[in-house]
Amino acid sequence: MEKEEITVNKSNEQPSRPTASLTDGTPSENGHHDDLAAPQALFQKLSILDRLLTPAILVCMVVGVVIGEFVPGVQQAFDTVKFYSVSVPIAIGLIVMMWPILTKVKYEALSRILLSRRLWMHMGISMVLNWIIGPLIMLGLAWATLPDLPTYRTGVILVGLARCIAMVMVWNQLAGGDGEYCAILVVVNSVLQIILYSPYAVLFVNVVGHTDQGVHLAYGSVAISVLIYLGIPLLAGVITRFTIIRLKSKEFFDKTFAPRFSPLSFIGLLYTIIVMFAYQGHHIVQNLGPVFRVFVPMILYFVIMWTSAFALVFFLARREFRKGNADNGDFPYELAVVQAFTAGSNNFELAIAVAIAVYGVGSDQALAATIGPLVEVPVLLALTWVAQYLRVRLQWGPPAQCQNVKV
Repeated sequence: MEKEEITVNKSNEQPSRPTASLTDGTPSENGHHDDLAAPQALFQKLSILDRLLTPAILVCMVVGVVIGEFVPGVQQAFDTVKFYSVSVPIAIGLIVMMWPILTKVKYEALSRILLSRRLWMHMGISMVLNWIIGPLIMLGLAWATLPDLPTYRTGVILVGLARCIAMVMVWNQLAGGDGEYCAILVVVNSVLQIILYSPYAVLFVNVVGHTDQGVHLAYGSVAISVLIYLGIPLLAGVITRFTIIRLKSKEFFDKTFAPRFSPLSFIGLLYTIIVMFAYQGHHIVQNLGPVFRVFVPMILYFVIMWTSAFALVFFLARREFRKGNADNGDFPYELAVVQAFTAGSNNFELAIAVAIAVYGVGSDQALAATIGPLVEVPVLLALTWVAQYLRVRLQWGPPAQCQNVKV
């Protein structure tokens, strides 16, 4: 219990120090240099693969569309072998895409949730944001912006139901969030998605989001999809992580194995996008209007959820300070970052997998879900810059300890 408190308190002490420049680590005189340097510094902190992710996705989308439009017999070739209504080439890509990411989760840290009141409190906040407010907001945005496009709307809703268990760890690290708490939350969300995604999909698509066109989900199909495309890589991630750590060491896993294994996810994502857009090539060309309209609810969702979660934690931090809690230990900046990026991002891999398995790879639903990573990556990368800016500008502790901060 004491070890857990010491670990978290170290994280909480960071905001109370003088604001440091993102480029050289020295205290800022007026904050203006930090504001200008933050975007460049954050970009430099990205690995080469992370920097190339957004342009690579764009290139793969274009390549896929060109292949689908001009190469005859592409869909028939990929449909030669199927597994639970999904072509084997796509199934392989989806599983490979998630496997390396799920090996990075600190499953051994999950037991710590039972030892800290603070973690239970933040876990409760996160569950409300992720499993109640988030899906409802995406449902409302989907209906408000796509009232005449029921199939695309369904794809957007499926994205809103899939809580992020992958890229959130990247955004959290870039923005200076609490890595340990983020890892615990990723584990919990991974388990909850296997349990809740199927009934949630049926509830929000069949019941709450009922359409006259009769587009419905079969509970069994969704459950099988979730178990295959989340359960298999999750199991593989657990086995891989503990096997490597046991045979070698934790240091070897973090410094040697993980950096070499991680690019496999990048390759799997790009491969999957090429294949799916090759399937969708002609469909996309004929429906450019609906494709661009799908951008609207997703961008609004990311911004609304991130802003609401971040503002909530900051409000609670200020309230604790007004009550006389000088160290503001329960709601530091680091946990505001975790809450914001967990609430504001989605597991588009799972949404794509389910949409393909249930509706088919050539469906509007799958196409709408595929737009997810193209929108999420640039929007949430920009929000990491916003988070660092707010770390400087907002007062996260007593005035005497918060130097160079303007409220």
